Amino acid sequence: MRTKSLKKNRINVVTLGCSKNVYDSEVLMGQLRANDKEVVHEGEGNVVVINTCGFIANAKEESVNTILEYVQQKEAGNVDKVFVTGCLSERYKPDLQKEIPNVDDYFGTSDLPNLLKALGADYKHELIGERLTTTPKNYAYLKIAEGCDRPCSFCAIPLMRGKHKSTPIEELVTEAEKLAANGVKELILIAQDLTYYGLDLYKKRNLAALLKQLVLVEGIEWIRLHYAFPTGFPMDVLEVMKEEPKICNYLDIPLQHISDAILKSMRRGTTQAKTTKLLQDFRTAVPDMTIRTTLIVGYPGETEADFETLRDWVQEMRFERLGCFTYSHEENTHAFALEDNVPEEVKQARANEIMEIQSQISWELNQEKIGKTFRCIIDRKEGAYFVGRTEFDSPDVDNEVLIDAAKYYVKIGDFVDLTITEAADFDLYAMPASKD
Repeated sequence: MRTKSLKKNRINVVTLGCSKNVYDSEVLMGQLRANDKEVVHEGEGNVVVINTCGFIANAKEESVNTILEYVQQKEAGNVDKVFVTGCLSERYKPDLQKEIPNVDDYFGTSDLPNLLKALGADYKHELIGERLTTTPKNYAYLKIAEGCDRPCSFCAIPLMRGKHKSTPIEELVTEAEKLAANGVKELILIAQDLTYYGLDLYKKRNLAALLKQLVLVEGIEWIRLHYAFPTGFPMDVLEVMKEEPKICNYLDIPLQHISDAILKSMRRGTTQAKTTKLLQDFRTAVPDMTIRTTLIVGYPGETEADFETLRDWVQEMRFERLGCFTYSHEENTHAFALEDNVPEEVKQARANEIMEIQSQISWELNQEKIGKTFRCIIDRKEGAYFVGRTEFDSPDVDNEVLIDAAKYYVKIGDFVDLTITEAADFDLYAMPASKD
Protein backbone atom coordinates (compact mmCIF):
# COMPACT_ATOMS: atom_id res chain seq x y z
CA MET A 1 0.00 0.00 0.00
CA ARG A 2 1.44 3.35 -1.02
CA THR A 3 1.55 5.95 1.71
CA LYS A 4 3.30 8.83 -0.04
CA SER A 5 0.11 10.91 -0.41
CA LEU A 6 0.07 11.46 3.36
CA LYS A 7 3.03 13.88 3.11
CA LYS A 8 2.29 15.36 -0.31
CA ASN A 9 4.39 18.37 -1.33
CA ARG A 10 6.39 18.48 1.87
CA ILE A 11 10.17 18.73 1.48
CA ASN A 12 12.31 16.96 4.07
CA VAL A 13 15.89 18.30 4.34
CA VAL A 14 18.36 15.84 5.89
CA THR A 15 21.71 17.26 7.05
CA LEU A 16 24.93 15.30 7.47
CA GLY A 17 28.39 16.53 8.47
CA CYS A 18 29.63 19.75 10.01
CA SER A 19 28.16 23.07 11.11
CA LYS A 20 28.84 24.53 7.64
CA ASN A 21 26.38 22.00 6.24
CA VAL A 22 23.86 22.87 8.96
CA TYR A 23 24.12 26.49 7.85
CA ASP A 24 23.69 25.58 4.17
CA SER A 25 20.59 23.50 4.94
CA GLU A 26 19.12 26.41 6.89
CA VAL A 27 19.67 28.76 3.92
CA LEU A 28 18.04 26.22 1.59
CA MET A 29 15.06 25.89 3.93
CA GLY A 30 14.74 29.67 4.19
CA GLN A 31 14.60 29.93 0.40
CA LEU A 32 11.99 27.18 0.20
CA ARG A 33 9.85 28.81 2.88
CA ALA A 34 10.06 32.14 1.02
CA ASN A 35 8.72 30.26 -2.03
CA ASP A 36 5.74 29.09 0.07
CA LYS A 37 7.00 25.52 0.14
CA GLU A 38 6.29 23.31 3.13
CA VAL A 39 9.67 22.23 4.48
CA VAL A 40 10.85 20.24 7.51
CA HIS A 41 14.27 19.35 8.83
CA GLU A 42 14.81 15.62 9.32
CA GLY A 43 11.09 14.98 9.56
CA GLU A 44 8.68 13.38 7.10
CA GLY A 45 8.07 14.48 3.53
CA ASN A 46 7.45 13.02 0.12
CA VAL A 47 10.43 14.92 -1.36
CA VAL A 48 13.83 14.40 0.30
CA VAL A 49 16.96 16.56 -0.02
CA ILE A 50 20.09 15.00 1.50
CA ASN A 51 22.87 17.49 2.28
CA THR A 52 25.93 15.24 2.31
CA CYS A 53 29.43 15.31 3.80
CA GLY A 54 32.45 14.08 1.85
CA PHE A 55 35.27 15.01 4.19
CA ILE A 56 36.69 11.69 5.44
CA ALA A 57 35.93 7.99 5.00
CA ASN A 58 33.44 7.64 7.88
CA ALA A 59 31.48 10.72 6.78
CA LYS A 60 31.37 9.53 3.17
CA GLU A 61 30.12 6.13 4.27
CA GLU A 62 27.35 7.70 6.36
CA SER A 63 26.32 9.90 3.42
CA VAL A 64 26.20 6.97 0.97
CA ASN A 65 24.22 4.85 3.43
CA THR A 66 21.72 7.68 3.93
CA ILE A 67 21.27 8.08 0.17
CA LEU A 68 20.70 4.34 -0.21
CA GLU A 69 18.21 4.36 2.65
CA TYR A 70 16.06 7.05 1.00
CA VAL A 71 16.38 5.47 -2.45
CA GLN A 72 14.92 2.31 -0.90
CA GLN A 73 12.13 4.44 0.57
CA LYS A 74 11.50 5.81 -2.92
CA GLU A 75 11.44 2.33 -4.46
CA ALA A 76 8.98 1.25 -1.76
CA GLY A 77 6.70 4.15 -2.67
CA ASN A 78 7.12 6.00 0.64
CA VAL A 79 8.74 9.06 -0.94
CA ASP A 80 8.35 10.49 -4.44
CA LYS A 81 11.71 12.12 -5.11
CA VAL A 82 15.25 12.08 -3.69
CA PHE A 83 17.76 14.85 -4.37
CA VAL A 84 21.37 14.89 -3.17
CA THR A 85 23.48 18.00 -2.55
CA GLY A 86 26.55 19.00 -0.52
CA CYS A 87 30.18 17.99 -0.40
CA LEU A 88 29.95 14.32 -1.36
CA SER A 89 27.87 15.23 -4.39
CA GLU A 90 30.29 18.01 -5.35
CA ARG A 91 33.27 15.68 -5.14
CA TYR A 92 31.89 12.43 -6.57
CA LYS A 93 28.90 13.37 -8.74
CA PRO A 94 29.81 11.20 -11.80
CA ASP A 95 30.52 8.18 -9.58
CA LEU A 96 27.31 8.64 -7.61
CA GLN A 97 25.21 9.01 -10.76
CA LYS A 98 26.66 5.74 -12.02
CA GLU A 99 26.43 3.80 -8.74
CA ILE A 100 23.10 5.16 -7.42
CA PRO A 101 21.12 6.16 -10.54
CA ASN A 102 17.74 6.13 -8.82
CA VAL A 103 18.42 9.54 -7.21
CA ASP A 104 16.43 12.18 -9.11
CA ASP A 105 19.36 14.58 -9.38
CA TYR A 106 22.70 15.47 -7.80
CA PHE A 107 23.85 19.01 -6.98
CA GLY A 108 27.16 20.46 -5.76
CA THR A 109 27.94 22.90 -2.97
CA SER A 110 27.37 26.00 -5.15
CA ASP A 111 24.30 24.72 -7.01
CA LEU A 112 21.61 26.22 -4.76
CA PRO A 113 19.71 28.05 -7.58
CA ASN A 114 19.57 24.85 -9.66
CA LEU A 115 18.51 22.75 -6.66
CA LEU A 116 15.73 25.22 -5.90
CA LYS A 117 14.59 25.09 -9.53
CA ALA A 118 14.38 21.28 -9.31
CA LEU A 119 12.22 21.74 -6.22
CA GLY A 120 9.90 24.14 -8.03
CA ALA A 121 11.27 27.26 -6.33
CA ASP A 122 13.10 30.41 -7.42
CA TYR A 123 16.36 31.60 -5.88
CA LYS A 124 15.64 34.91 -4.16
CA HIS A 125 18.79 37.08 -4.09
CA GLU A 126 17.20 39.57 -1.71
CA LEU A 127 17.00 37.04 1.16
CA ILE A 128 20.19 38.16 2.91
CA GLY A 129 20.29 36.49 6.29
CA GLU A 130 16.96 34.73 5.90
CA ARG A 131 17.31 31.21 7.26
CA LEU A 132 15.17 28.58 8.89
CA THR A 133 17.40 27.75 11.85
CA THR A 134 17.54 24.16 13.09
CA THR A 135 19.61 24.71 16.23
CA PRO A 136 18.09 25.49 19.66
CA LYS A 137 16.58 28.97 19.56
CA ASN A 138 19.30 30.58 21.70
CA TYR A 139 22.26 29.98 19.35
CA ALA A 140 22.94 29.92 15.63
CA TYR A 141 25.89 29.46 13.30
CA LEU A 142 27.08 32.44 11.25
CA LYS A 143 29.16 31.39 8.26
CA ILE A 144 31.46 34.31 7.47
CA ALA A 145 33.30 32.80 4.51
CA GLU A 146 33.19 29.87 2.10
CA GLY A 147 36.03 27.76 0.74
CA CYS A 148 39.71 27.63 1.63
CA ASP A 149 43.02 28.73 0.09
CA ARG A 150 45.23 26.70 2.43
CA PRO A 151 47.41 23.95 0.89
CA CYS A 152 47.08 21.32 3.66
CA SER A 153 48.15 17.98 2.20
CA PHE A 154 45.47 15.83 3.86
CA CYS A 155 42.41 17.99 3.23
CA ALA A 156 39.87 17.70 0.42
CA ILE A 157 37.80 20.74 1.42
CA PRO A 158 39.16 23.01 -1.36
CA LEU A 159 38.05 20.32 -3.86
CA MET A 160 34.50 20.52 -2.48
CA ARG A 161 34.16 24.13 -1.39
CA GLY A 162 36.48 26.01 -3.74
CA LYS A 163 38.64 29.04 -3.03
CA HIS A 164 38.17 31.29 0.01
CA LYS A 165 35.38 33.84 -0.40
CA SER A 166 34.52 36.21 2.43
CA THR A 167 31.00 37.52 3.02
CA PRO A 168 30.94 41.36 3.35
CA ILE A 169 30.71 42.73 6.90
CA GLU A 170 27.46 44.60 6.24
CA GLU A 171 25.71 41.40 5.06
CA LEU A 172 26.88 39.50 8.13
CA VAL A 173 25.67 42.28 10.43
CA THR A 174 22.26 42.20 8.69
CA GLU A 175 22.12 38.44 9.16
CA ALA A 176 23.10 38.76 12.83
CA GLU A 177 20.38 41.36 13.39
CA LYS A 178 17.75 39.06 11.90
CA LEU A 179 18.93 36.16 14.03
CA ALA A 180 18.82 38.35 17.15
CA ALA A 181 15.29 39.48 16.28
CA ASN A 182 14.31 35.79 16.30
CA GLY A 183 15.70 35.24 19.78
CA VAL A 184 19.27 34.13 19.03
CA LYS A 185 21.63 35.18 21.84
CA GLU A 186 24.83 33.39 20.80
CA LEU A 187 26.53 33.56 17.41
CA ILE A 188 29.01 30.81 16.54
CA LEU A 189 31.25 32.14 13.78
CA ILE A 190 32.28 29.44 11.33
CA ALA A 191 34.31 29.15 8.13
CA GLN A 192 36.89 26.78 6.76
CA ASP A 193 39.38 29.37 8.06
CA LEU A 194 38.19 32.33 10.15
CA THR A 195 41.64 33.94 10.23
CA TYR A 196 41.74 34.41 6.44
CA TYR A 197 38.54 36.48 6.64
CA GLY A 198 38.62 39.69 4.62
CA LEU A 199 41.82 39.17 2.62
CA ASP A 200 39.88 38.84 -0.62
CA LEU A 201 37.47 41.73 0.03
CA TYR A 202 39.50 44.19 2.09
CA LYS A 203 43.08 43.17 1.23
CA LYS A 204 43.80 42.50 4.89
CA ARG A 205 42.81 40.06 7.61
CA ASN A 206 39.66 41.74 8.89
CA LEU A 207 38.17 39.42 11.51
CA ALA A 208 38.74 41.97 14.28
CA ALA A 209 36.80 44.63 12.34
CA LEU A 210 33.92 42.19 11.82
CA LEU A 211 33.82 41.36 15.52
CA LYS A 212 33.68 45.06 16.43
CA GLN A 213 30.56 45.41 14.28
CA LEU A 214 28.87 42.23 15.50
CA VAL A 215 29.20 43.17 19.19
CA LEU A 216 26.99 46.19 18.43
CA VAL A 217 24.05 43.97 17.46
CA GLU A 218 21.41 44.30 20.16
CA GLY A 219 20.30 40.99 21.65
CA ILE A 220 23.52 39.11 20.86
CA GLU A 221 25.31 38.34 24.13
CA TRP A 222 27.92 35.75 23.16
CA ILE A 223 30.08 35.50 20.03
CA ARG A 224 32.19 32.36 19.67
CA LEU A 225 35.06 31.72 17.24
CA HIS A 226 35.45 28.39 15.47
CA TYR A 227 38.08 27.06 13.06
CA ALA A 228 41.01 29.44 13.17
CA PHE A 229 44.28 28.60 11.40
CA PRO A 230 47.61 28.97 13.25
CA THR A 231 49.68 30.43 10.40
CA GLY A 232 49.21 34.18 10.05
CA PHE A 233 46.80 34.43 12.98
CA PRO A 234 45.62 38.10 13.29
CA MET A 235 46.64 38.99 16.85
CA ASP A 236 44.36 42.06 16.92
CA VAL A 237 41.50 39.56 17.35
CA LEU A 238 42.81 38.83 20.85
CA GLU A 239 42.64 42.53 21.75
CA VAL A 240 38.97 42.61 20.74
CA MET A 241 38.35 39.41 22.70
CA LYS A 242 39.92 40.95 25.78
CA GLU A 243 38.09 44.28 25.47
CA GLU A 244 34.63 43.08 24.42
CA PRO A 245 32.69 41.04 26.99
CA LYS A 246 30.42 39.65 24.26
CA ILE A 247 33.33 37.80 22.63
CA CYS A 248 33.68 34.48 24.44
CA ASN A 249 37.16 33.77 25.77
CA TYR A 250 37.23 30.72 23.54
CA LEU A 251 39.04 29.77 20.35
CA ASP A 252 38.79 26.64 18.23
CA ILE A 253 42.14 26.30 16.42
CA PRO A 254 42.78 22.93 14.77
CA LEU A 255 46.55 22.29 15.00
CA GLN A 256 46.55 18.73 13.55
CA HIS A 257 50.07 17.73 14.73
CA ILE A 258 53.22 19.10 16.34
CA SER A 259 56.13 16.99 15.02
CA ASP A 260 58.11 19.24 12.66
CA ALA A 261 58.51 16.44 10.11
CA ILE A 262 54.75 15.76 10.04
CA LEU A 263 53.83 19.46 9.99
CA LYS A 264 56.13 19.93 6.97
CA SER A 265 54.60 16.99 5.13
CA MET A 266 51.11 18.24 6.03
CA ARG A 267 52.08 21.62 4.49
CA ARG A 268 50.90 23.50 7.54
CA GLY A 269 53.44 26.31 7.20
CA THR A 270 54.51 26.23 10.84
CA THR A 271 56.73 24.41 13.35
CA GLN A 272 56.49 23.11 16.88
CA ALA A 273 58.38 26.15 18.19
CA LYS A 274 56.18 28.65 16.32
CA THR A 275 52.96 26.90 17.37
CA THR A 276 53.99 26.69 21.02
CA LYS A 277 54.91 30.40 21.04
CA LEU A 278 51.58 31.29 19.41
CA LEU A 279 49.67 29.46 22.15
CA GLN A 280 51.79 31.13 24.83
CA ASP A 281 50.98 34.50 23.23
CA PHE A 282 47.28 33.59 23.37
CA ARG A 283 47.55 32.79 27.09
CA THR A 284 49.42 36.02 27.76
CA ALA A 285 46.93 38.19 25.86
CA VAL A 286 43.78 36.51 27.28
CA PRO A 287 44.82 34.61 30.43
CA ASP A 288 41.52 32.81 31.00
CA MET A 289 41.02 31.77 27.35
CA THR A 290 39.81 28.24 26.62
CA ILE A 291 41.59 26.74 23.63
CA ARG A 292 40.02 23.88 21.69
CA THR A 293 42.10 21.99 19.15
CA THR A 294 41.89 18.90 16.98
CA LEU A 295 44.70 16.52 16.11
CA ILE A 296 45.31 13.85 13.46
CA VAL A 297 47.23 10.67 14.26
CA GLY A 298 48.40 8.02 11.81
CA TYR A 299 49.37 10.43 9.03
CA PRO A 300 51.62 8.75 6.39
CA GLY A 301 55.12 8.34 7.77
CA GLU A 302 54.17 9.12 11.37
CA THR A 303 56.77 7.24 13.39
CA GLU A 304 56.57 6.21 17.01
CA ALA A 305 58.94 9.12 17.75
CA ASP A 306 56.62 11.57 15.95
CA PHE A 307 53.70 10.27 17.99
CA GLU A 308 55.64 10.51 21.26
CA THR A 309 56.49 14.12 20.42
CA LEU A 310 52.77 14.81 19.95
CA ARG A 311 51.75 12.90 23.06
CA ASP A 312 54.31 14.68 25.27
CA TRP A 313 53.29 18.04 23.86
CA VAL A 314 49.60 17.41 24.60
CA GLN A 315 50.53 16.64 28.20
CA GLU A 316 52.64 19.79 28.39
CA MET A 317 50.13 22.20 26.81
CA ARG A 318 47.09 21.05 28.82
CA PHE A 319 44.44 22.11 26.32
CA GLU A 320 41.05 22.75 27.87
CA ARG A 321 39.33 21.04 24.93
CA LEU A 322 40.75 18.55 22.43
CA GLY A 323 39.54 16.07 19.84
CA CYS A 324 41.68 13.46 18.07
CA PHE A 325 41.00 11.76 14.75
CA THR A 326 42.69 9.02 12.76
CA TYR A 327 44.10 9.96 9.36
CA SER A 328 41.85 9.29 6.36
CA HIS A 329 43.62 8.73 3.01
CA GLU A 330 41.73 10.99 0.57
CA GLU A 331 42.12 10.79 -3.21
CA ASN A 332 43.14 13.94 -5.10
CA THR A 333 44.82 15.40 -2.00
CA HIS A 334 48.56 16.07 -1.91
CA ALA A 335 49.07 13.35 0.73
CA PHE A 336 47.38 10.71 -1.40
CA ALA A 337 50.69 10.21 -3.21
CA LEU A 338 52.20 9.08 0.11
CA GLU A 339 51.89 5.53 1.32
CA ASP A 340 49.14 5.19 3.96
CA ASN A 341 51.57 3.10 6.00
CA VAL A 342 50.35 3.38 9.59
CA PRO A 343 48.15 0.32 10.30
CA GLU A 344 44.54 1.08 11.24
CA GLU A 345 44.88 -0.54 14.66
CA VAL A 346 47.97 1.61 15.39
CA LYS A 347 46.08 4.75 14.31
CA GLN A 348 43.21 3.88 16.65
CA ALA A 349 45.50 3.00 19.55
CA ARG A 350 47.29 6.35 19.19
CA ALA A 351 44.00 8.27 19.05
CA ASN A 352 42.79 6.43 22.16
CA GLU A 353 46.02 7.23 24.01
CA ILE A 354 45.72 10.95 23.21
CA MET A 355 42.10 11.00 24.35
CA GLU A 356 42.94 9.18 27.59
CA ILE A 357 45.53 11.86 28.35
CA GLN A 358 43.02 14.58 27.48
CA SER A 359 40.33 12.96 29.62
CA GLN A 360 42.63 13.17 32.65
CA ILE A 361 43.58 16.78 31.89
CA SER A 362 39.90 17.69 31.48
CA TRP A 363 39.01 15.96 34.75
CA GLU A 364 41.73 17.86 36.62
CA LEU A 365 40.69 21.22 35.12
CA ASN A 366 37.05 20.50 35.92
CA GLN A 367 37.83 19.70 39.56
CA GLU A 368 39.12 23.28 39.87
CA LYS A 369 35.65 24.55 38.89
CA ILE A 370 33.85 22.97 41.86
CA GLY A 371 32.41 25.67 44.10
CA LYS A 372 32.79 28.36 41.43
CA THR A 373 29.90 30.15 39.75
CA PHE A 374 29.61 30.56 35.99
CA ARG A 375 27.18 32.35 33.71
CA CYS A 376 25.63 29.64 31.57
CA ILE A 377 23.19 29.40 28.69
CA ILE A 378 20.52 26.69 28.96
CA ASP A 379 20.22 24.77 25.67
CA ARG A 380 17.68 22.04 26.38
CA LYS A 381 16.15 19.53 28.79
CA GLU A 382 17.33 15.96 28.33
CA GLY A 383 16.11 13.13 30.54
CA ALA A 384 16.39 14.14 34.20
CA TYR A 385 18.56 17.20 33.52
CA PHE A 386 18.49 20.69 32.14
CA VAL A 387 21.61 21.02 29.97
CA GLY A 388 23.61 24.23 29.79
CA ARG A 389 27.04 25.54 28.78
CA THR A 390 29.57 28.04 30.06
CA GLU A 391 31.17 30.58 27.73
CA PHE A 392 34.09 28.14 27.54
CA ASP A 393 32.02 25.43 25.86
CA SER A 394 30.63 25.06 22.35
CA PRO A 395 27.53 22.97 21.56
CA ASP A 396 27.91 19.28 20.75
CA VAL A 397 31.70 19.07 21.17
CA ASP A 398 32.53 20.46 24.63
CA ASN A 399 31.61 20.09 28.30
CA GLU A 400 28.01 20.40 29.39
CA VAL A 401 26.60 21.68 32.66
CA LEU A 402 23.85 19.43 34.06
CA ILE A 403 21.17 20.71 36.45
CA ASP A 404 18.93 18.19 38.25
CA ALA A 405 15.43 18.95 36.89
CA ALA A 406 13.76 17.23 39.86
CA LYS A 407 15.33 19.78 42.22
CA TYR A 408 15.70 22.96 40.18
CA TYR A 409 13.94 24.76 37.36
CA VAL A 410 15.79 26.86 34.80
CA LYS A 411 14.31 28.28 31.62
CA ILE A 412 15.59 26.95 28.30
CA GLY A 413 17.23 29.71 26.28
CA ASP A 414 18.03 31.88 29.31
CA PHE A 415 21.34 32.83 30.83
CA VAL A 416 21.61 31.55 34.42
CA ASP A 417 24.32 31.84 37.08
CA LEU A 418 25.20 28.28 38.10
CA THR A 419 27.43 27.02 40.90
CA ILE A 420 29.37 23.85 40.09
CA THR A 421 28.78 21.14 42.70
CA GLU A 422 30.44 18.11 41.06
CA ALA A 423 32.68 17.49 38.08
CA ALA A 424 33.47 14.50 35.86
CA ASP A 425 35.96 14.41 33.00
CA PHE A 426 33.60 16.03 30.47
CA ASP A 427 30.47 16.93 32.47
CA LEU A 428 29.84 19.48 35.19
CA TYR A 429 26.95 19.26 37.67
CA ALA A 430 25.49 22.47 39.03
CA MET A 431 22.73 24.24 40.89
CA PRO A 432 21.42 27.78 40.47
CA ALA A 433 23.67 30.21 42.34
CA SER A 434 22.47 31.57 45.64
CA LYS A 435 20.94 35.03 45.40
CA ASP A 436 22.49 36.09 48.72
